[in-house]
Amino acid sequence: MEWNAENLQFLSQCFLHTLSPAPEPRRRAEASLSEVSQQANYGLAVLRLVAEPTVDDQIRQAASVNFKNHLKARWAPDSSSDDEHTITEAEKEQIKALIVSLMLSAAPKIQGQLSEALVLIGKHDFPKRWPALLPELISRLQNASSAGDYAAINGILGTANSIFKKFRYQYKTNDLLLDLKYCLDHFAAPLLEIFIKTANLIESANSGGGSVVVLKLLFESQRLCCRIFYSLNFQDLPEFFEDHMNEWMSEMQKYLTTNYPALESSADGLAVVDELRAAVCENINLYMEQNEEEFQNFLNGFALSVWNLLSNVSQVSSRDHLAVTAIKFLTTVSTSVHHNLFAGEGVIPQICQGIVIPNVRLRDEDEELFEMNYIEFIRRDMEGSDLDTRRRIACELLKGIATNYKPQVTNLVSVQIQNLLSSFAANPVGNWKDKDCAIYLVVSLAIKKAGGTSVSTDLVDVQNFFLTVIVPELQSQDVNGFPMLKAGALKFFTMFRNHIPKPMALQFFPDLIRFLRAESNVVHSYAASCIEKLLLVKDEGGRARYTSADVSPVLPQLMTNLFEALKVPESEENQYVMKCIMRVLGVADISREIADPCITGLILILNKACENPKNPVFNHYIFESLAVLLKRACGKDASLITIFERSLFPSLQKILGEDVTEFFPYAFQLLAQLVELNRPPISSAYIQIFEILLTPDLWRKASNVPALVRLLQAFLHKVPHELNQEGRLTQVLGISYKLVSARNTDEQGFYVLNTIIESLDYSVIAPYVGQIWSALFTVLQDKQTGRFIKSLLIYMSLFLVKHGTKNLADTMNAIQANIFQVILVQFWISNLKLITGVIETKLTAVASTRLLCESPALLDAAAVEHWGKMLDSIVTLLSRPEQDRVEEEPEMPDIAENVGYSATFVRLHNAGKTEDDPLKDIRDPKEFLVTSLARLSALSPGRYPQIINQYLDQTNQAELLRLCSSYNCTIV
Repeated sequence: MEWNAENLQFLSQCFLHTLSPAPEPRRRAEASLSEVSQQANYGLAVLRLVAEPTVDDQIRQAASVNFKNHLKARWAPDSSSDDEHTITEAEKEQIKALIVSLMLSAAPKIQGQLSEALVLIGKHDFPKRWPALLPELISRLQNASSAGDYAAINGILGTANSIFKKFRYQYKTNDLLLDLKYCLDHFAAPLLEIFIKTANLIESANSGGGSVVVLKLLFESQRLCCRIFYSLNFQDLPEFFEDHMNEWMSEMQKYLTTNYPALESSADGLAVVDELRAAVCENINLYMEQNEEEFQNFLNGFALSVWNLLSNVSQVSSRDHLAVTAIKFLTTVSTSVHHNLFAGEGVIPQICQGIVIPNVRLRDEDEELFEMNYIEFIRRDMEGSDLDTRRRIACELLKGIATNYKPQVTNLVSVQIQNLLSSFAANPVGNWKDKDCAIYLVVSLAIKKAGGTSVSTDLVDVQNFFLTVIVPELQSQDVNGFPMLKAGALKFFTMFRNHIPKPMALQFFPDLIRFLRAESNVVHSYAASCIEKLLLVKDEGGRARYTSADVSPVLPQLMTNLFEALKVPESEENQYVMKCIMRVLGVADISREIADPCITGLILILNKACENPKNPVFNHYIFESLAVLLKRACGKDASLITIFERSLFPSLQKILGEDVTEFFPYAFQLLAQLVELNRPPISSAYIQIFEILLTPDLWRKASNVPALVRLLQAFLHKVPHELNQEGRLTQVLGISYKLVSARNTDEQGFYVLNTIIESLDYSVIAPYVGQIWSALFTVLQDKQTGRFIKSLLIYMSLFLVKHGTKNLADTMNAIQANIFQVILVQFWISNLKLITGVIETKLTAVASTRLLCESPALLDAAAVEHWGKMLDSIVTLLSRPEQDRVEEEPEMPDIAENVGYSATFVRLHNAGKTEDDPLKDIRDPKEFLVTSLARLSALSPGRYPQIINQYLDQTNQAELLRLCSSYNCTIV
């Protein structure tokens, strides 16, 4: 795209229309931009538009967002991207030459977008492919420093801060360390220089009553310097920073101990100071964690400063970040070799009274969040993402101190809990927050067992605490009274569910069901979560503690209340309630009386979600609930299939017809489930879906492919004969070739081919076998990835066990003379031992055994070495420990909170395909191996022991001997 007046006008108009509230001009503009974005130099043209002073600011801002997104998609697209229009190297160089100066001169909102764009480039190109960036930033920083232009200084430091964040949290590699060394060599000295200069300016302005505006800029500069300090020190303590530690630390400590009246007299000014102090606390915490020895000379001074600072930090929420980072530092000290700072007389009680209890107590802000934003409250409180809240970090400090002073902490907190409960008992209405505080302390100080859900505590006797403190809340007839106490009681029940005996827990199941009718979104969410988690409890041996027999007596009321909870304002898309519905349906005995209202209720919810899919997690659990209802209800009563079809089909047609693309993968998985549940002949409605399934457009979106393959497999299994009509098999094979050829869908393509081999008679596929081999060998020439080769090996094994060794060899050799022998030697033998999965291991081991005993290519006297190596690979494969061969499937994986619709395919666990064993008549592949070898050996006595001794290592020889003995076979 050339940069001229015509294109400037065209782009300006497009970006203006993208801001239109009317959908039609907005869609047209977006489509036009999408089309022209494929032209070379489009990104450069948009960047120049952003820099054009004559263009309206709104248009330039919209263009800056588009520019950033364009770079995100096309600067370095990932392997799963279907977009071939990457930015050319020439255009990239021009963008890199312009972006720094344009960013620094832009208005703040545009500057933010360009800064993000610059960071995107830096993520891929800095420093190796963009060596000019850092020198340019340093030069501009020095010029801005000489001019005292702190607006420019902060823009440069902000950009540097974003670029250097790559050094945080990444694994330490040689490449990363080389990049870090480059940045340190160039930037460490200028950073210290601007830090010291700014510190002097702050000191001067603070003592001389400097301007608030100027002070804010100076404090922001120091905060950015501290964040860059954090990034550059994250991997290791650099020599430069160790040599200048005194200068850094003495200045940083000043910010914790000095008052700044001009700023601290206003809320926004105090926030600026607090952010710098929080950045300092993060830096000293980093040094305490990673450079304790070098930092120890400064430790006492900082510990005292932080302690004094905390005693003056008020409870207002605007100061939470500072309080949390300061307490984190003390927590790190408490678990270090310098923990004796806490050993002094009265220090731990003082911490408990002065820091922990005040920060654990409910504040007005917590109550407001509870009432106004239940999703955020639960995210912080129940889901363990509240580590950055005062309540949780205060408890973490206690846990830290308990590492070395457990008896003192346990006794102190136990007494504190009893005092809080006594206070509540004296005045339940006035002191309910004391009881909440006591429950919170018990729950938050519980110790989780590694890798499990079980927790323990020394603070209280769990069952006694449950009966005396929690049960009164559970049995309260007013489900809406003191909702935060109810939520705390439900959280305790959930947390300590493994400790509550089954008879006791079942006694309060009706109370949990009552709480589903609570008006508070948090309370009915916690009740749903408690029920859901109880149904996951396992006893010894992995047996579920609660079964359908436990759920049946309360099931109608439970399901009614769950669906009613979804009608409460703000809970229409409550993921905790929907997850509970899914879990209950997965455990309960589903009768027709239960299935009918459930399918009706779920379909109503689904139809509403189709109008505006907002909550991916909630919507996922809708489809999981439908899938589990289908599986359990129709599996028990086949007459329900028709009812489900009548209910579900209109919704699935709505999803496909109205292009609700977010739900396409789910719809295809449910359709696959319905196809598999049907008995042939299936209705014409399904055949129409089959026709739609073969349209190429559906397969273009990567996230659709696994679900489409799943549906295609269901059709191939259920109606194989219809497949060979009206050229459909040719279409299916065309789809499989395309999938196999693409790097991110090759495995899916093999799933289709495997199902064709399994489901169709040889007479049907024979005309197409040559085309299949040609396509596979073409791909094999271009890419020999481990995944492709393993998939090819499984496909060849399935072909062999279904259609014989001779057909396998002959059809392959028909494509190219002797290629079967080449594939066998170069790929099959060497990769066999890499196969995983129970069915796949059995399949490939049996197929390989048949090759050993039937294939002329291996039985020929000239192929002795290949025969011996193939046997060695089979024995290696079958002798691997069971856990190495099995790819474990989690019982029901939790859906991540950040799951999105477009990023990746999300599988429905309850609609999962049952893997069929193509070798049901062969019970044990090990037995099949040794009995087959014994028969072969009997035909040529003395030949095979010699080959075995020559080509099997001692371990495999011993294993083969053991197998022969186990199955009473002899190789002679």
